[in-house]
Order: sequence, then C-alpha cells, then structure tokens
Amino acid sequence: MFETAESTERVILLGVELPSSQNFDMSMLELASLAQTAGAEVVRSYRQKRDKYDSKSFVGSGKLQEIAAMIEADQIDMVIVNNRLTPRQNSNLEQAFGVKVIDRMQLILDIFAMRARSHEGKLQVHLAQLKYMLPRLAGQGVMLSRQAGGIGSRGPGESQLELNRRSIRHQISDIERQLKIVEKTRSTIRDKRLESTVFKIGLIGYTNAGKSTLMNRLTDNGQYEADELFATLNATTKQIYLKDQFQATLTDTVGFIQDLPTELVAAFKSTLEESRHVDLLLHVIDASDSNHAEQEQVVLDILQDLDMLQIPRLAIYNKMDQTDNLLATVFPNIRISLKNPDSRQSLRRQILDEIEQIFLPFSIKVGPDKLYKLHDLSKFALLDPYDYNQASPEVSGFIAEKNKWRLEEFYD
Repeated sequence: MFETAESTERVILLGVELPSSQNFDMSMLELASLAQTAGAEVVRSYRQKRDKYDSKSFVGSGKLQEIAAMIEADQIDMVIVNNRLTPRQNSNLEQAFGVKVIDRMQLILDIFAMRARSHEGKLQVHLAQLKYMLPRLAGQGVMLSRQAGGIGSRGPGESQLELNRRSIRHQISDIERQLKIVEKTRSTIRDKRLESTVFKIGLIGYTNAGKSTLMNRLTDNGQYEADELFATLNATTKQIYLKDQFQATLTDTVGFIQDLPTELVAAFKSTLEESRHVDLLLHVIDASDSNHAEQEQVVLDILQDLDMLQIPRLAIYNKMDQTDNLLATVFPNIRISLKNPDSRQSLRRQILDEIEQIFLPFSIKVGPDKLYKLHDLSKFALLDPYDYNQASPEVSGFIAEKNKWRLEEFYD
C-alpha cells in the first residue's frame, strides 16, 4: 500500500522566522531529523527572518532566486518547508524551483504512513493524508505530475492524488465509517479495562524520548525501539507486576511533537485517548537533548488540550548517561539511564512511591479464616510486610479509593 523511495533524495530545508515564532532553532533541527527519518539527505538549510510570510511565494524574491540557483547547481530533488504552506504558495514554489516542494505537515504525515503497521493505524494515516490533500488538489503542478514516488508520496499514492474532490470525499467518508467500527471495538475493550480493579499507567513524552525502551525494561516485552522519530505509532498495552502480586497495565502511545498536523490529532484521537483514562502518567524526557525544556512544554500543552493535566504524573529524565548538566523543570521526577540494568529497580521503586501518594493508607486485622484472601487483596493493593506466622496478623498498606470496599470482606 505504501511506496518507498528507491534512492536517497537530496533535499533543502527552508524556514521563515517571524517575530512571533517560538523555538525556531529547535524546530529547524527537528525538521532535519524528520527529513532523515523519512530517508532524505539534507544538503543545506535556509532560513529567513520576515515580519510575515509572503502570500505568494512564502519567502522574499531574493531568497527565492538564491535557493533556485542552489537547486540547479547541486542536483536537489526536493525542498521541505518548515511551515504549513497554502496550496497557492506550494504551487508557486514548485514553479519557481522546478522540483517537488512539501511542508512540515506533509513530511510528518509521510513518516506516519511509513511507520503505520496495524490496520487501524493505516486507516488513520490514510484519512489524515486525504484530508490534507483535499484542498490542495487544484493546480499542484509538480506534486500531481510526479511518477517516482519518494518522500511526501507514501500512503494513498500517486493515483489517488489525481482523483477529483468528490472521489476523495467519498474515500474520506468510507474510511471514517471503518474507523467508527474499529473505535467502537476499542471503546468496548477500554470500558472493560476501566471497570477492572487493575491500576493503569500511561507512557507519554516527546518522540524519541525512550518510551518504548522504558516499556521493554518494565515488561521484558519486545516492543520496537529505535533512535528515530515516531518509532511507535499504535497504542500498545501490556501487563506488569510492580510488587508481589500487584498488577498494573502499561500503555505506550505515539510520541508528541510540536506543530503536530491537526489532521493527525483528529485522526489519532482514539489512539491518544488510550492515555486519557489512566491512573498515572509517566512523562519520559530525553535529558540529553538541549531542547528538552521546550519539548516538555510541548507535551504539557498537548496534555492541556486533551484535558489530561489533572492526571498524576511522574517525570522520567532518561539518557542521563549522555549529559552532565541537567536543570530539571518537571516534578516529581527520577533521573536514570534506561541503558543501565539497575534502572529497572529504581524506576519500579519510584513508581510505587507515586502510587502510594495516589492510594489511601489502610490497616486491618485479618482473622485466620480470611488469611487466604490476602493473596487476592495483594493484586490491587500495596501491602506492607507482615508476620505470616501470626494467626491474626495486622496488615497495612495502600489501596485505591475505588477498591476500598474490598476491605469490608475482612471485617467481622
């Protein structure tokens, strides 16, 4: 369904910094990483400071000529723009450069198309791409005449790019119908999980912060992990044991990024909602990244948009082996390197400490006829050590408020 480039495309990056632009340098570095993730060779990066974008050509005429000369002299295949282009700007830039031009949004959509593995993931990416392309069908020149595929052309493919608006809208409606069926199934599974007494933990964080690595450390599971952006797209939930028989579920979701295309936020709503109903969020942060503070804020902003700021959070500063100078800005936190085998136990201890802050303390006296029930109690409560040899031991620990009624089984 998805095409890949047969040879590495040589690309130029282009960004315009406005007075209102935030984290521009970080954004340009990120664009280079995104391009490399998509399989491109970044030859050069251009930037221009302007009071506003040129409505026709995005950049000024002088910069336009400079880039056009570079494209001709250095056999450039494509220009990637760091901002969202209007259809008119996209068309005019392609006419001026004579090569394919895509913007940051289309690049991210392309990477998602490359990474999607599940049926639902492919449907969601397909839907996002079609919605993005719909207003851009008219007069796209090079974009619609390309035959070779490559970056920016994965997913629906060249034939679908040439479909008329009515056909595209029909496909959108059909995919949305299929996704409703998938989402209904996912919702049923999620509702059953919510009814469960099991404690739920969600992993969040900027893309490539180490969420999948953390999940593998806690679950011994073969979740795909790599030093690349958007290595994980589909929500994955696994069961873990944090202490004795105490069970929890751990959900890994897609990484966040600044300026995530609105088409993808809507398309992946059901996936992101997997983390909306958890009891604790683990916010994984790449401590070695010089822009980690800005990345932290992006995650917090998205959490606010998803109405998730009220969920208890533990910040995990990962990759501490690659940095000597860290100014932590998110609390509470733990500083580790997931490459270190000892990180697993220290992480478990910190998670248990946070759960104790969420749970309610309790103390009960267990009669000899009810000792057998302690095994089941330890599955959803954190029990302190007690004397097994006593006929009626005093048992204390922590339990979720919603499960406190279970203690009534031990009262006479």
